[in-house]
Amino acid sequence: MKGHLAWINGGFPAGRWPDIEIFRHGLRSWLDPNERVEADDGYIGEARLKVKCPASVPSPLETAEMQSRVRMRQETVNKRFKQWGALAEVYRHDVQTHSTVFRAIGVLTQLAILNGEPLFDVSYRDPE
Repeated sequence: MKGHLAWINGGFPAGRWPDIEIFRHGLRSWLDPNERVEADDGYIGEARLKVKCPASVPSPLETAEMQSRVRMRQETVNKRFKQWGALAEVYRHDVQTHSTVFRAIGVLTQLAILNGEPLFDVSYRDPE
């Protein structure tokens, strides 16, 4: 899998929206009927049907490292957003521009991925 941002939603007020609620509010409705996402155990409330997290699906040992690498790659993207202050600081400007600025950071992050700052590759295979 190459590193492309496949979906973005936000920004959301700090501390008011847990990750799982953001997922339920957005990405879940965009997934195909049999499609799942790889996530950490904070998403266990959506497990097995839409989310695959370590505590929800007994994973064969041969896929545990791959699944960990997929989650680490997502954390790399999160780190890049944090470098812009988009996930770590309170947005202090007009709330009407919050989503636009957040999405612009997503575009800049994707451009960086495509032009010299790629994410590491992960060969992904869903064991189920």
